[in-house]
Amino acid sequence: MVTSAIRTINLFNPGYRRQQQSDRVILHSDLNCFYAAVETMLHPALQGKAIAVCGSTEERHGIVLAKSYPAKRRGVRTGMVNWEAKRLCPDLIFVPPHYDQYVKYSRLVQNIYGRFTEQVEPFGMDECWLDVTASTELYGTGLSIARRLSAMVEEELGLTVSIGVSFNKVFAKLGSDMHKPRGLTQITRENFRELVWPLPVGEVIYAGPATVLKLAQRGILTVGQLAALAPEQVRRWLGKNGEALWGYATGLDGSRVSRRGFVSPVKSIGHGITCTADLANETEVWQVLLELAQDVGHRLRVHELLAGGVQVTVRGGDLNFHQYQTTLPLAHRSPYLLAVAARKLLHAGYDWRQPVRAVSIRATKLQSQDQVQQPDLFTDVAALQCRDRLENTVEKVRSRYGKKALYAASLLGDIKMPRDGRDEVRMPGLMYK
Repeated sequence: MVTSAIRTINLFNPGYRRQQQSDRVILHSDLNCFYAAVETMLHPALQGKAIAVCGSTEERHGIVLAKSYPAKRRGVRTGMVNWEAKRLCPDLIFVPPHYDQYVKYSRLVQNIYGRFTEQVEPFGMDECWLDVTASTELYGTGLSIARRLSAMVEEELGLTVSIGVSFNKVFAKLGSDMHKPRGLTQITRENFRELVWPLPVGEVIYAGPATVLKLAQRGILTVGQLAALAPEQVRRWLGKNGEALWGYATGLDGSRVSRRGFVSPVKSIGHGITCTADLANETEVWQVLLELAQDVGHRLRVHELLAGGVQVTVRGGDLNFHQYQTTLPLAHRSPYLLAVAARKLLHAGYDWRQPVRAVSIRATKLQSQDQVQQPDLFTDVAALQCRDRLENTVEKVRSRYGKKALYAASLLGDIKMPRDGRDEVRMPGLMYK
């Protein structure tokens, strides 16, 4: 008589989920000093020298975007203003950014990643997660794949990468940061307590300065101290996001690596810029808002969406951010009307004794253009429809003859916005037009 035992599995049991996650092999690849490395590769005379890729001091973008390792050893940091970097490193060479080249090489690197897996999720121009679980049968362990990737990127493109290997995305990213340049670090279920828990809690992705400060005020300074807490306690302190952070610290991140080209649902569409000079009054801010809204309106049309709300953010001369938002009586996609709503918000809420340094406008509460709406008694629906037809015609003209074929007369002349196209660069992986 043959008997058989039937084993039941509780899919909601945390132990089962952890066991399933242990089967994943996740890589996080980070290009070392990417902007500076591309500039050095394109201009071999810069090899071995202290260089900083930075914006124009004259156009108020004079901060370090990237630096070479010789500059880093002299104390130059990303985000530092040009004059401060020059003071630390007198022989520092300033190099203007070439965004088209960075986009080009970012795509070339992703093409190399694509030889091993379809699950390649960009995290900016220079970083990517890869799920190579299914590839291990062909190419060996995660470490073996990481070594091959590193060698291929350097041999084919002249760039170097640091790679973290782990069983989840958060730990893989931590691994890629540990031993730069050309670092290769594996974080496993057996060693993550020794490698990860002594780190400052701010090293964990999505642990921002405000969160780190709140934890520090309660004596929580390291990842291990965070992991030792009860999740309910962290939730009381930091809300739902705090509980997620606790899960990251304990190795419970189960988020997937998206497939290459995956487009996440659009939740908001915005555009912002740091101006080339302070905006002294409402008229100058209005011109910038109207110019930025052109791009927002265009992208709403591309995605066939309407905006049910507007959010505007300004950075004053005191370098503090001020944000205001409102809902619209009837959802629409008119650049002009979005800018008008943003202007009203600033007029009512902003202290105009401070000049404005940076401006952004965002369309929120998005909905499909086909969704039925109920207007109120005070909305001129016919005027909105007329304006939408007019702006559709403008869109068609621009698509055929260029962005500047038709634009508002108020945008003629200097509106204190940079004109080098940096705000139009689209990173690989972002599929909007």
